[in-house]
Amino acid sequence: MKGVKGRFLNKLKFVPTINTLKQGLAIRRSSLKCQTLPIYTDEDHGCNNFAELVVDSIGVSGRVKELKDEEPELGFNLGDEENFTPPIESKDRLPGKDNPEVAVQEMEKDSQESPFLKGYEQKCPPGGEDSVIFYTTSLRGIRKTFEDCRTIRFLLQSFKVTFYERDVSLHMEFRDELWSLLSGRVIPPRLFIKGRYIGGADEVVGLHEQGKLKKLLEGIPRNLSDCSCNGCGNIRFVLCSNCSGSCKVFRDDDDDELHIRCPECNENGLVKCPICS
Repeated sequence: MKGVKGRFLNKLKFVPTINTLKQGLAIRRSSLKCQTLPIYTDEDHGCNNFAELVVDSIGVSGRVKELKDEEPELGFNLGDEENFTPPIESKDRLPGKDNPEVAVQEMEKDSQESPFLKGYEQKCPPGGEDSVIFYTTSLRGIRKTFEDCRTIRFLLQSFKVTFYERDVSLHMEFRDELWSLLSGRVIPPRLFIKGRYIGGADEVVGLHEQGKLKKLLEGIPRNLSDCSCNGCGNIRFVLCSNCSGSCKVFRDDDDDELHIRCPECNENGLVKCPICS
């Protein structure tokens, strides 16, 4: 635009009289038919002021033309301010695979599980999704069963991991729970890690000899304390204080039956330890 103004001013220097300018303006007015420029005389303004007014009017008209050319690129009319609506950017996130954050979280959750556990059958005991569940027995009637349970307990303690021991001889619900998981009357010991069935004593000892048991226990919370529970001595059960282990309590009302079944303890007159269970 500055170059156009300069060339126009150079041409104005060679204009001899005001009459020539009037003729040129009349020709320009007839060609454009949309713009009328006022004619100034020497009495009204000087020649230099008139030239500046003409240049300014051409510059303004050129700027308006440029803005009109830019309107299609902007996508809205500059003069239509009332109907202008800015684009709305949705903040809603699509669930599932369309949302990259959800996909990343699912991948991280899958990566937390040890790849060695994927080869074992998925049978999850109650509350055993992210923990180690060990079904055992404290009865010494069958020596081999008792020794196998003690061997697996020793291995778990040597790795300093947190595990939950469920004695089927002290609580019948644990026995029924184990039979339901394995679909049969199996005998302990039985080990479950993060909802995966690892096996009995022979399988667990074999994994330890191959160096695989430690890898299966990766991600399990550590237990660095060697102290036993002050309430039960790590037996997980204590004597019922309501019936003193007799499973019977006396009735308060007048009836032929003097006692009823204790509602708080199990079949052995025991309740879960309130400290470690």
